[in-house]
Amino acid sequence: MDDLEKAILISFDELGTVDSALKSQAVAFCQQIKETPSIYGICIEKLCFSKLVQVQFWCLQCLHEILRVRYSSMSPEEKSFIRNTLFSMACCEGGVDGNGSVRVLEGPAFIKNKLAQVLVNLIYIEYPHIWSSVFIDFLPNLSKGAVVIDMFCRVLNALDDELISLDYPRSAEELVVAGRIKDAMRQQCITQIVRAWYDIVSMYRNSDPDLCASVLDCVRRYITWIDIGLIVNDTFIGLVFELLLVVGLPDQLRCAAAGCVLAVVSKRMDTQAKLTLLKSLNISRVFGLVAKENDSEFVSKVASLLAGYAAEVLECSKRSNSEDDKGVSMQLLNEVLPSVFYVMQNCEVDTTFSIVQFLSGYFATMKSLSPLREAQLLHVSQILEVIRAQIRFDLVYRDNIDALDRIGREEEDRMVEFRKDLFALVRSVGRVAPDVTQVYIRNSLANAVASSADRNVEEIEAALSLFYAYGESLSDEAMRTGTGMMRELVPMLLSTRFPCHTNRIVALVYLETITRYMKFVQENTQYIPLVLAAFLDERGIHHPNGNVSRRASYLFMRVVKLLKSKLVPFIETILQSLQDTVAQFTAIDCTLKMLSGSEDGSHIFEAIGLLIGMEDVPLEKQSDYLSALLTPLCQQVEVLLLNAKVQNPEESPTRIANIQQIIMSINALSKGFSERLVTASRPAIGLMFKQTLDVLLQILLVFPKIEPLRCKVTSFIHRMVDTLGASVFPYLPKALEQLLTESEPKELAGLLLLINQLICKFNTAVQEILEEVYPAIASRIFNILPKDGFPSGPGSNTEEIRELQELQRTLYTFLHVIATHDLSSVYLSAKSRGYLDPMMQLLLHTSCNHKDVTVRKACVQIFIRLIKDWCTTPYGEEKVPGFQNFVIEAFATNCCLYSVLDKSFEFHDANTLVLFGEIVLAQKVMYEKFGNDFLVHFVSKGFPTAHWPRDLAAQYCQKLQSLALTGPVQVFGIAKPKTELAWFQANDCILFAAGNDIKALKSFYQSLIENLRLQQNGTPAKSFLSPKVFINSFSVHPISNLIPSVQYICKDALMFLSVCRVLYLLYISLSGCYMDGEVWMITL
Repeated sequence: MDDLEKAILISFDELGTVDSALKSQAVAFCQQIKETPSIYGICIEKLCFSKLVQVQFWCLQCLHEILRVRYSSMSPEEKSFIRNTLFSMACCEGGVDGNGSVRVLEGPAFIKNKLAQVLVNLIYIEYPHIWSSVFIDFLPNLSKGAVVIDMFCRVLNALDDELISLDYPRSAEELVVAGRIKDAMRQQCITQIVRAWYDIVSMYRNSDPDLCASVLDCVRRYITWIDIGLIVNDTFIGLVFELLLVVGLPDQLRCAAAGCVLAVVSKRMDTQAKLTLLKSLNISRVFGLVAKENDSEFVSKVASLLAGYAAEVLECSKRSNSEDDKGVSMQLLNEVLPSVFYVMQNCEVDTTFSIVQFLSGYFATMKSLSPLREAQLLHVSQILEVIRAQIRFDLVYRDNIDALDRIGREEEDRMVEFRKDLFALVRSVGRVAPDVTQVYIRNSLANAVASSADRNVEEIEAALSLFYAYGESLSDEAMRTGTGMMRELVPMLLSTRFPCHTNRIVALVYLETITRYMKFVQENTQYIPLVLAAFLDERGIHHPNGNVSRRASYLFMRVVKLLKSKLVPFIETILQSLQDTVAQFTAIDCTLKMLSGSEDGSHIFEAIGLLIGMEDVPLEKQSDYLSALLTPLCQQVEVLLLNAKVQNPEESPTRIANIQQIIMSINALSKGFSERLVTASRPAIGLMFKQTLDVLLQILLVFPKIEPLRCKVTSFIHRMVDTLGASVFPYLPKALEQLLTESEPKELAGLLLLINQLICKFNTAVQEILEEVYPAIASRIFNILPKDGFPSGPGSNTEEIRELQELQRTLYTFLHVIATHDLSSVYLSAKSRGYLDPMMQLLLHTSCNHKDVTVRKACVQIFIRLIKDWCTTPYGEEKVPGFQNFVIEAFATNCCLYSVLDKSFEFHDANTLVLFGEIVLAQKVMYEKFGNDFLVHFVSKGFPTAHWPRDLAAQYCQKLQSLALTGPVQVFGIAKPKTELAWFQANDCILFAAGNDIKALKSFYQSLIENLRLQQNGTPAKSFLSPKVFINSFSVHPISNLIPSVQYICKDALMFLSVCRVLYLLYISLSGCYMDGEVWMITL
């Protein structure tokens, strides 16, 4: 063993027995040897003489790299030496010393595969232009026996894997080379290769079935692109079918034969030719093979063959244009479908075949046949049987799924996803063949009940799931009237007591299915007792499994919502049945485990509230029912609060959980009572809820820092606002004060939502409450929110920052609700004025910079409303000193101009366009309220800074002024409404004033912004000179010369002032802007 062999062995060490430093040295040494020019000679010598497989593999890998990287730079003699030596090894021709090649071919499979890969690399480079005889030269050597035949198959398989097969992504170059090689092989040698395949299989079928299986696997790969006539003939395909059908041959050989037939069936070709091919195969002789052992590999292969055959026939049926071809397709399909349905139910099919896709495709074909024939109706039942078999849970997972452990949860999640498409197919079948579907469901339910105990859980669950899915295909009318067998199926469902009802998945799907068909019960009230029994006994709410019980509570609440008044006669029975459940969820020793989960006992209380909260219930009974529930609950809260100071810290979590549960229960209970009932028709009921609210508000005093309790109380106040209406007002000041105390950002956001609800419901009626609470809210929030914005970058996405961001978003909504509900005077109260400036600065910054354009829009809307509320007409007295200047100097220029000029303001976004519309509206409102003060500052200060062209600035002034014009105008003695185009003529000056059209201004302003962006990018601005209106040169100073003409065309003082305002603004905008102060053109 020389140094290279030692280094190779050390570098291949995987056991960790070699020192890492030594291994690194060995790898470096091997790499150094690779760089030598004569490395190919070293590799070939080692292949011929070394018995070490690690050395052989290293040498073959090295040769593979040489061919890819250095082969083009080698001399013809070197290339010939490598080619001849490798080919000699593959053909067992002796090689350098007459024995070396035998060592390679007798080595392990991975060495032979590597040799095949190296040869394919040579073929890639040299075939057919340089080494045109590679395949022809191989064929005579096949007579040397199984070793060479095996190597030949490996080379062909490697060629398919590395280059030809489209199962792997290929580069454009590889596709070109593959086409070149396939064309050359078709022309030169493929016929001889096929003949060699046939001879080998015929000769070795009994003596070496493994070799024959390898050859047939090679045939399967090449069928996709060679002439199909070479395979589908009496000789070759006859041999393949013989191997497939003869009992007693090894399964491996028969499986390979099945793979060949499947390749023939799957070959792409013209529809008519494909139908002729499929018909010639006489596939019916294979049908009986799948009735053998269902779990054998051979049966699985045959199942894949039949499934593939059926899929191809179906595809031909879809593509056929002639009725004859369609008839042939349906005939072939009808022959194979019974076996395919059997395969789908009992065998394992190749994963490339999609059962759902095939069944959906076949059913789509069936739908075109109207009405369905007898054969198709039979197939509908078989399709449903296949679906039932597919959706059935595996018995192996029964205990895991029932206990819902990790394995069970994973399997259930997998099945939920897997079933989606199958249930969609059930719905389609149910719509096209409802009668057959209903009969099948009835029979499957009956058979499932009668099935053996070891199977009935999965069988019943599958049958019920089918019934549930079918319900989605029914219209509301069909559900209510009970078409077909529905009048038999629903009562059968309600009255059947399944033997495995204690199983979790059976109980759940049973209750879900009953709920799905409640509209039938709504019209057929005689079945209500059966429904109540199913939900109230051990099948539902009293089920031993907690998951089922909680889900049953939720579903029962939905049932009550639907049936409602029809349940009045059963209220006593229902309440009596639920008495123990109600006590269980409100007991003082209720455990935390019992209270976990989203479907807790509050659904029971909501159901009860819906029942007893109806006006159909007599007042006396209603009061008794409600008192029987609220009194003990409130008493428990009072006891827990009294004991709160003396209880052990270890008991505190349980007590807090108890209080939470009681609040949730009362909250849910109140949902059944309308505001009209508790405040107008039956105020005694309202009094009970007020007393309850008074008790629950004590929680905030005893547990001021327990966030879960504060959140639950806040939620209950929300509910009482809806239930008690304005009569809740006396309780709000104390409640809001307590909720504000030491509130965290998340709680503050919840409090703002509560106040938003109050404002939206009661409008200005809550002004006094709001004036009291707003200063405390503003103080708290402005102290919490960061002054310099939120951090960005790594580590900025913490829970604390997310809560602050949510609080800020809720604050914007809160400020918006106040402004838009005529409550902006709250900001101006004596206690609130100190927070006006920080609020304005926040709104300004947000309206210009916030990344969420919907938030920016809300802030702009707030400014619009405040301008309308706080500002009178131009030159009027300021209601809020300094506000007008702030809006004109800060908001107008920063938000309405600079923020929209920023490239991040994307006009292609729908939300951004809405924001832009609000910004344009804000300009209109500012002009209406501030007049020339706004316009002069906006044009003279903002536009020059943004480098606006002066002609466009003039057009902007004209558009905005014309938009603000009010009242009728007189045009040449004819009255025109303000929305039409108005003309004003003054001596030689013609002015166009557009009507009151905000959309026109928005479009114009958007064009200006986009034009300015182009100018800023160095692109010439688009022309807006359409049409052009020329004004004869005149000095703008003697404007008084125009007054007589203006007086002439105006019929009243208001119109006169308006026209003068237009002329005055034109003077302000244009004088001094052009040489000698002369106006020569206005662009509209």
